Amino acid sequence: MKSSILVVGSVALDSVKTPFGEVDNALGGSATYFSVAASFFSQVRIVAVVGNDFSEDYSAIFKRHNIDTKGLVQTDGKTFRWKGEYNHDLNEARTLETQLNVFKTFKPKIPASYRASEYVFLGNIDPELQLEVLRQIKHPRLVACDTMNFWINGKLEELKHTIGKVDILIINDGEARMLATEANLVQAAGKIRAMGPRILIVKRGEYGVLMFNEGSIFGAPAFPLKEVYDPTGAGDSFAGGFMGYLAQAKEITDETLRQSIIFGSVMASFNVEKFSLGGLSKLTRTDIDSRFKQFKNLTHFETL
Repeated sequence: MKSSILVVGSVALDSVKTPFGEVDNALGGSATYFSVAASFFSQVRIVAVVGNDFSEDYSAIFKRHNIDTKGLVQTDGKTFRWKGEYNHDLNEARTLETQLNVFKTFKPKIPASYRASEYVFLGNIDPELQLEVLRQIKHPRLVACDTMNFWINGKLEELKHTIGKVDILIINDGEARMLATEANLVQAAGKIRAMGPRILIVKRGEYGVLMFNEGSIFGAPAFPLKEVYDPTGAGDSFAGGFMGYLAQAKEITDETLRQSIIFGSVMASFNVEKFSLGGLSKLTRTDIDSRFKQFKNLTHFETL
């Protein structure tokens, strides 16, 4: 039986333009990318809100990946919309428009059947809402959390309260430095882990990822790709692959954590090869395992 992962976050309709093309009103959002990536490894339960403009075509994507959508609430109004543009370096999006719509009043209510979920991922939402989610969950085995500079700047104390109750924090390098008020990432990691999370995962974009565990540091490069079309959702796809495989592994050891980092990196690499969910939605587990082996060969070397 597959382990269950609960994800709470956003479901959005994204309009994205890069030097290589553009899409309008494509399915996106943190919970969406996470759910699809994690679904290749574990049973996923999603809690989010959408508007009455959310069509069956969008819902069909969740169904195709056997994602449990009892917690996906449809309400009057429009679905959260985001419009962004990337230049050639693809490292950071320029936000052109944000319409929170129904997401503005989102108050996560966890269905009774979800409350015993073993693994919980708190997507990038208000830290007070993240804490409210944790109050509704019964004894999860592992909780991971994402956040961003907006909450670090605007709700620092509330964020610290939340991350003091999670096992894993997943943020990018700029956010890690900002949260710790420390330029050096290794020292920043020490300060952040002292706030509560025993594991810190730092996303570094094209430079890969670092994991800081108890007395251990693990680094993985980004997978070298011939084509990168759209980096939207790469971080959430990474988190989905990471949590999905870790839940599948059932044991939380330094070894399975390192393997999970690579599977997360694999899912992120597939995500950026197409617009929206195009890089993830038609994958097979064979595709994923094949790239995992390529990743292993990429970093393997013999000792003297």
